[in-house]
Amino acid sequence: QVQLVESGGGLVQPGGSLRLSCAASGFTLDDYAIGWFRQAPGKERERVSWISSSRASTYYADSVKGRFTFSRDNAKNTVYLQMNSLKPEDTAVYFCAADSSFLKMLIGRSDYWGQGTQVTVSS
Repeated sequence: QVQLVESGGGLVQPGGSLRLSCAASGFTLDDYAIGWFRQAPGKERERVSWISSSRASTYYADSVKGRFTFSRDNAKNTVYLQMNSLKPEDTAVYFCAADSSFLKMLIGRSDYWGQGTQVTVSS
């Protein structure tokens, strides 16, 4: 069964850190373009960080650049999003997505999506 499962969300104070995980089963993440997205209540889904299947570069939205880091562990078929210096505006449900098409992943039309994990940044 093809599946993406996120974990690692939670409640954190401003300035704190969290690491999200996205574990894949049924396919090899390394063969796919992968993205982290988030959606806050009442807002459109936002692309946070993404990487092509060639792994040539990792990209970040301006809103998270310098604070978030995308990484992967091929042996575990898992990618991660390390989030530091969290701000209240980072509060959202975070999703990982994977697709063999980089373009489809970029526009949020990936074939594979996780169920999402809630991140709440609040004092």
